[in-house]
Amino acid sequence: MFSTDELLERYPRHTEPTLRVNFIASADGAATVDGKSAGLGGPGDKQIFDTLRMTCDALVVAAGTVRAENYDALRLDEPGRAWRRTQGLPEFPLMVVVSASLELDPAQLVFVDAPIRPLVVTRKGGTPPPGLADVAEIIEVGDDAVDLAAMVAGLHARGATQLLCEGGPHLLGALVAADLIDELCLTVSPVLTGGGAGRIATGPDGPPRRMALRSVLSREDMLFLRYARSR
Repeated sequence: MFSTDELLERYPRHTEPTLRVNFIASADGAATVDGKSAGLGGPGDKQIFDTLRMTCDALVVAAGTVRAENYDALRLDEPGRAWRRTQGLPEFPLMVVVSASLELDPAQLVFVDAPIRPLVVTRKGGTPPPGLADVAEIIEVGDDAVDLAAMVAGLHARGATQLLCEGGPHLLGALVAADLIDELCLTVSPVLTGGGAGRIATGPDGPPRRMALRSVLSREDMLFLRYARSR
């Protein structure tokens, strides 16, 4: 296992506002196995996943990923909560669900078991399902699509400057297109999947965003990379 100190050194909490994304892919570029990213996991992956959640102020996830991966409430274990207390942080990060369509189930654990009332970020004019406003705060930004830059600015205004995004590919593609990503944490799983699984980012074509490799770890053939924007 990696030590907590080693992971905090490799994946630090920054003083400046940072939007960090965390994804996993197979060695041949697939983002999922049988429609879920969990099929690619392996030794060390969960440790890094938990560390990134522990150090963030807000976890941003697309509604499709919340549904497909059956997200439960964002609850950290006691060591994670204790670390946050020593840093003067709330015990739990804020959960943020991005949904243009508002196709969400208010009875899902991500909402009803949440230790902090989640945010649902959507575009203007949507109609939330019955009960969603009872379990989440609904924020409207953007007319035809969710304005991700406005979302990030709004989270910063709430004091959530360390943002972590876990998916999905359409949200990652939109964040790339909006030039909002500061760091990419990528786990490369040592499997070949073939088939028609998509890649980690899907979206409009645009200019490449140059990244710099900041950290490399490996464990039992799993590879863990951290890239930062090269500005």
